[in-house]
Amino acid sequence: MAGRRRLLPCVGLGLFAVLCWVWVSFASLSGDQLHLEVLDVADLGAFQPQSALSDMEFASVASYRGPGNSDRRSNRELPVLLWWSGGLFPHFPGDTERIDCATSSCLVTSNRKVQRYKRTASIIFYGTDFRAYEAPLPRLRHQTWALFHEESPMNNYILSHGPGIRLFNYTATFRRESDYPLTLQWLPSLEYLLEPVAVSLEEKNRLRREGLAPVLYMQSHCDVPSDRDRYVHELMKYIEVDSYGKCLNNRPLPEHLEDTATATGEEPGFMNFVARYKFHLALENGICPDYITEKLWRPLHQGCVPVYRGSPVVADWMPNDHSVVIIDGFPSPKALADFLKRLDENDDEYVRYLEFKNPERITNTRLLEGLETREWGVNDMSKPNYLNGFECYVCDQENARLAAERAYRKDPKRNQPLQPKLASNSHMGCPLPSPGYGDVKDLPADDGWLQIWPQDYWQSLDQAEGLESLIRHNESDPSLLWKHIQSIAVSRARGKH
Repeated sequence: MAGRRRLLPCVGLGLFAVLCWVWVSFASLSGDQLHLEVLDVADLGAFQPQSALSDMEFASVASYRGPGNSDRRSNRELPVLLWWSGGLFPHFPGDTERIDCATSSCLVTSNRKVQRYKRTASIIFYGTDFRAYEAPLPRLRHQTWALFHEESPMNNYILSHGPGIRLFNYTATFRRESDYPLTLQWLPSLEYLLEPVAVSLEEKNRLRREGLAPVLYMQSHCDVPSDRDRYVHELMKYIEVDSYGKCLNNRPLPEHLEDTATATGEEPGFMNFVARYKFHLALENGICPDYITEKLWRPLHQGCVPVYRGSPVVADWMPNDHSVVIIDGFPSPKALADFLKRLDENDDEYVRYLEFKNPERITNTRLLEGLETREWGVNDMSKPNYLNGFECYVCDQENARLAAERAYRKDPKRNQPLQPKLASNSHMGCPLPSPGYGDVKDLPADDGWLQIWPQDYWQSLDQAEGLESLIRHNESDPSLLWKHIQSIAVSRARGKH
């Protein structure tokens, strides 16, 4: 583990020639060059499952050998990891690379021609792109599946159901329980939190007297599973909110900020504009434990008070127990509005929420340890990015598994093969979407949110069960998914499922 933390991305012109040699030597994965043997039909079989980026620098870590890595095998002897989502392949140039990780080495590729090769030990999927009707079938007995999914649960609810997540052996998700957790992916560093307050309280109070609302809401992604707009709409009845963007808009953005792409890269003009507000409504687009995004970390960075709804365990990661206002702690939008009004009028109470800017007031050891011990960095060239880090995790895991299998075949009485790792609901397990305000039974039948997200959630379960059935029956045609879903539905109606 310590070895992976010390992986260094390739930098500098001095290594350019080495990188070019690696690319020229390994950029093609033809069977002739790497002597990859296609599986015979007799080897094909179902792997029986049990009854779950945009700002980062994606430099390759391929030329660095981990301090525990004594793997001197040639490329022709290494196991192969296939990135099924080729658009996320974290290497450049070419479609193939040798990686030398903490304890072992692998070849990684985005070339799907190797799907059925004996040396292709694991397939890595990007969760947002994972579709049951496009899965690589049949699933081969000798291959594991790995899931990388740092994005919102709304992107693919199939992963929030047991039959979906259990298809995977290794996971890197925002959940702390995953094999390679990405929980703090949107927090670059502790120093990011400790940046001085961008706009002083005195200036904010002056702007308030001139008519600036106490609360900011800026959102252009409407109609999401968390149904945040419904809650904000109700809150606006009791407290003044300046709402920019497409959702609940009541204020125009300055012309130079109308391109909302400025928000993504934290463009200084945009950051200065939003930093004027005392409170930021920070509502995630999906509700799931440990799913925490820049919507929360950005106002903390700027010295504004986030009013948060998202991860139900968000307090586990806050600088201290008095740095964020958690919406779910209030019985109603009116109660929240009354509380924010009191804070707005009481400077001493408001400033208490900013005390974490003093390093001595950051008391959450889980947060500090999480930042200190994570193996990947955010735009930190001294650490791998999390894509390279996860593929190295899979590489080391697969080499250990294959070594244990070889030892077992050689002497089954003295050695046991490693039991395959399997993901569980704790690696994703996001709940059924619920209304942002009120009870679902009180929503009219033609409510737009009601017609989309609960249905999407349950249809994703159908697809997860359908794919599990395809694998169990050793099917090779993913288009048969709908037939299997229908068969499951009939069995369920008859009380047999």
